[in-house]
Amino acid sequence: MGSTVANEQLVIFDLGGQKYAIPVLNTQEIIKMIDITPIPRSDSFIEGVINLRGRIVPVINLSKRLDLARGEATRDTRIIVVEHNETSVGMIVDRVQEVGRYNRDEIEKPESVMKENEFVGGVVKKNNALWLLLRLEKVLPNAAAH
Repeated sequence: MGSTVANEQLVIFDLGGQKYAIPVLNTQEIIKMIDITPIPRSDSFIEGVINLRGRIVPVINLSKRLDLARGEATRDTRIIVVEHNETSVGMIVDRVQEVGRYNRDEIEKPESVMKENEFVGGVVKKNNALWLLLRLEKVLPNAAAH
């Protein structure tokens, strides 16, 4: 479990007024919102697919996936393309904030909250901000299987 990197990097983004974080290592690219082709009869949180330089990439609506109120797309809306299990998946987020660093000792796993929420793997305390660490393996598996 011990990592040789003291500071690990996270992409920090907004969703429904809360800050979330995913590892930079899983992040392929961040693109502006583009046209998404819907796929009939797919899970409700799957928006559809995009053509990313000739590659077809499924896109999930992260708000729907996490059961959050869905905000309207704005000019800050982004698609974060992540890689998980050798599959690329896009996630729609309200706004990408920054790339942040954290140390393992800045992560807390409040058991009472975490047991109920399979999507969040921990909370990073940064100054007076809290970042919810998303567990991509829980957020993405159904989407990646399509």
